[in-house]
Amino acid sequence: MVDYELIKLPYAYDALEPHIDAETMEVHYSKHYAGYLENLKKAPEFDPTKSIKELLTTVQAPAVQNNGGGYYNHTQFWLMLTPNSAKKPSGELLKAIESKYKTFEDFQKEFTQAGLTQFGSGWAWLVKKKSGLEIIKKPNQMHPDLQEATPILGLDVWEHAYYLKNQNRRADYIKSFWEVVNWDYAAQQFLLK
Repeated sequence: MVDYELIKLPYAYDALEPHIDAETMEVHYSKHYAGYLENLKKAPEFDPTKSIKELLTTVQAPAVQNNGGGYYNHTQFWLMLTPNSAKKPSGELLKAIESKYKTFEDFQKEFTQAGLTQFGSGWAWLVKKKSGLEIIKKPNQMHPDLQEATPILGLDVWEHAYYLKNQNRRADYIKSFWEVVNWDYAAQQFLLK
């Protein structure tokens, strides 16, 4: 049996202020994230003997893909944020970003554009594939193809991630997101596989 549970936030709800407000964090974590896990466990196709990655790559049922994707994406997302952001990657990850996008600022612009242009709810991701880094967009709670890609950085652009503070101003939320990116975690993800 795999232990399916909510990860403990590595910071307090208010730790990301003024960039991401405490009320949004609390609702996002305790209602949305918790709801995905609760609904995943209720899905008839849910198999608690499989890891979340195994489940998402082998069970195509909508209840598993939607709720399992929400659970997986958010479990990653919380770790991709920190109140002590370096504001920019370093080391091998920075070299890879600069090799692919020329400058970190060019990467930021392209990633921001992916988040801004994701129609409706969804995610922008920086992933590592065999061919190198790639920025992708995914609708709803779809996750990166976990057999082909390692998520390095994810941006939740569902309205529940920003509406309490920013209303419909997704651009303001994305600008704030850059202030709290956990580049240490992203670097660890980059070195996987």
